[in-house]
Amino acid sequence: MTLIDGKKIAADIRAELREKTLQFQKRYGRQVGLAVVLVGEDPASQVYVRNKIRACEEAGIRSFAHYLPADAPQRAVEELVCSLAADDEVHGILVQLPLPPHLDAERILACIPASKDVDGFSAQNIGRLALGEEGTVACTPLGVMELLRRSKIETRGRRAVVLGRSKIVGRPMALLLLNADATVTVCHSHTQGLAAICAQADILVAAIGKPRFVTADMVKGGAVVIDVGINRVDGKLVGDVDFEHVAPKTSFITPVPGGVGPMTIAMLLCNALACAERAMQ
Repeated sequence: MTLIDGKKIAADIRAELREKTLQFQKRYGRQVGLAVVLVGEDPASQVYVRNKIRACEEAGIRSFAHYLPADAPQRAVEELVCSLAADDEVHGILVQLPLPPHLDAERILACIPASKDVDGFSAQNIGRLALGEEGTVACTPLGVMELLRRSKIETRGRRAVVLGRSKIVGRPMALLLLNADATVTVCHSHTQGLAAICAQADILVAAIGKPRFVTADMVKGGAVVIDVGINRVDGKLVGDVDFEHVAPKTSFITPVPGGVGPMTIAMLLCNALACAERAMQ
């Protein structure tokens, strides 16, 4: 069993990114610009935003942080996002989710043009992914693919099973694996014979949001197991995989924490640079 060190791989990517953003600045005379919008005072969201801003600074990306009160009206949030969409210094826009319940998140996200959609959530970018065309891909599944690539794990011809079908992880994950020539099965809450399907996977990606859901009997010997889940149990972070019992059966596995998690922000920064490069070209 080989542990995939997401922390180290993410650190390598950020170091490489720093060099690329410096080259961008020399070439175009401006920094890559990423705008982050936070509405309200959700503690977890505040931590995420601080981490993203710090990561931007380390990578040589200029961050534009915009904070709105929890009772900000729909129109005010939409107008802010539209103003950022029209700002040439801003190459990427990120609206931190979840938004307060009185706001229509879909309408707000729709104000972000596909060219500045660093999260890869827009219909245009998801459509491009489905068609195998160039576009921006959701950060977490993109990070999983980078973990596989840098760990020299072959996807072509392999049987991949994705547990979960969310628009943020499961669906784009399945499309990325399909585009990488894997044979892909997507499982969800209505899938029958779930354990048997998982046990056939060469690559198993767990993104179902249930702590320690994947048990040893659901994993084929020698499989690659990627745990996207982040759950808090008794004050401890655990994944969707029962790591202690599953790990000995695998060829590669990601830990929680320290596996997929660090890759998400690293890929967000990569997406910001890619959006900036496309804007300049």
